[in-house]
Amino acid sequence: MNSLFLFAMVLGLLFIGVPVGVSLGLSSILFVTFFSHDSLSSVAIQLFGAGQNYTLLAIPFFILASAFMSTGGVAKRLINFAIASVGHFQGGLAMASVLACMMFAALSGSSPATVVAIGTIAIAGMRQVGYSKEFAAGIICNAGTLGILIPPSIVMVVYAAATDVSVGRMFLAGVIPGLVAGLMLMGAIYIVARIKGLPREEWKGFGAILDGAKEAGWGLFLVVIIMGGIYGGVFTPTEAAVVAAVYSILVALFVYRDMGPLKETPWVLASDHASARIGFNAGVYAVSFFMVWMILSFFATDGMEATGKIRAVWGLVMSLAIFVGYLVKVGREHGSVGKCLAGGMGIWRRNLLLLVKSFFPALFGSESRATILHATRTTVMLMFIIANALLFAHTLSAEQIPQEITAWMLQAGFTWFTFLIAVNILLLLGGQFMEPSGLLVIVAPVVFPIAMELGVDPIHLGIIMVVNMEIGMITPPIGLNLFVTSGITNMSLASVVKAAMPFVGVLMLFLVMVTYIPWISTALPYALMGPELVIK
Repeated sequence: MNSLFLFAMVLGLLFIGVPVGVSLGLSSILFVTFFSHDSLSSVAIQLFGAGQNYTLLAIPFFILASAFMSTGGVAKRLINFAIASVGHFQGGLAMASVLACMMFAALSGSSPATVVAIGTIAIAGMRQVGYSKEFAAGIICNAGTLGILIPPSIVMVVYAAATDVSVGRMFLAGVIPGLVAGLMLMGAIYIVARIKGLPREEWKGFGAILDGAKEAGWGLFLVVIIMGGIYGGVFTPTEAAVVAAVYSILVALFVYRDMGPLKETPWVLASDHASARIGFNAGVYAVSFFMVWMILSFFATDGMEATGKIRAVWGLVMSLAIFVGYLVKVGREHGSVGKCLAGGMGIWRRNLLLLVKSFFPALFGSESRATILHATRTTVMLMFIIANALLFAHTLSAEQIPQEITAWMLQAGFTWFTFLIAVNILLLLGGQFMEPSGLLVIVAPVVFPIAMELGVDPIHLGIIMVVNMEIGMITPPIGLNLFVTSGITNMSLASVVKAAMPFVGVLMLFLVMVTYIPWISTALPYALMGPELVIK
């Protein structure tokens, strides 16, 4: 009976408009004070413990990386690459928007950030070639949900912290479902495009795809660093988040130069001679190859051991071969090789001086401070919700509520099949009213022990919960992606809901597939890391 009062307090506070974090924390404190044998000191212990959770430490850094990737011009480059890849299909621009969302999701780990970064550019582009505003908004609203499914995902980190499962396995488990969900959305768009006769882009050849890949390469390489570092044993997921944040800052400020004092300052000026550009490009290709080679070698050898040093020498030799080969082959066509080399060195010297001069002004400039402040606000809001949700979960555990629910469900004859139906219904309903991370921290400790009793794989359960959170972000009245899409399109919330609903059916079908075909979620983590071992 007391447990019913606890849930009633939470729902009542939410109903009258109290913020989610406050509702969870206040309900827990009142329950412990008047109905529980637990000490009030446990409240303080749990709140401080939430802030000391090593796994959750990854969240602020992933948010910071997402903020700099969103502020910089990564989104525009990803969209151009996606258009070059799939734009020539019927409805290609819409399909390219989904592909761009998939790629940006792998950089940000956030659905709202994906909607803002890709939607701001893609919706305007679709409108220019004849797509309706409603159709474009519906696509971006749904495709943006992939931000929490394709790794690295902040919601997956929260689930791992709430249930003590491996973050690395969760990230691997999200790869295949993320690709399947994206392809299903693109398939639905293609069918609609054929029916409505939507336009297609001109096929510009594989050269355009290669050019787009080169432009977007610095952003996409972040995925290689994160996933390669984690599964190469170089660093933990939390350390990977720190590396991702530093890499994103450097790329946004000094490589793409889309913010800071170097904004709109190209690496190569219009006044630079063609021969000088050839020399510069030779250096770019050689340096880029050497950096990629060194990072991949570091992952492969788990640090700079003897084997790693040998590979470094090989990398240097091959980089020099690329530099000389390109310079000789292309340089001869535009004059002497020496002239190309001298001109290229001049461009490199100019840019290195610019980097040295602007390094600290860029790091501490107004745009960087504003981006960091925005990331800090998001982090504080999310961590406040998570801390109070963990307090609520502790209260549930202290009162043995999950165990009581487990016993009741087993006595009622629930199987894993019917249990997963109940979990999906619970999460779909809860996702309409609560922020994903907060809901997940509340529900996961309750359903996790039941799932273990019924033989449901913990990683499979995590992906099911994440997909439910996806759908919750595009269902009224609280679906966050609906509000974000409404903000960037100046459409009413009702219009965005109407635009998004047709594609929600695709995600519902995907949810059924993920729920009852465990292989989709477990194949990759089982193959590379083995099954998750539950020790408590």
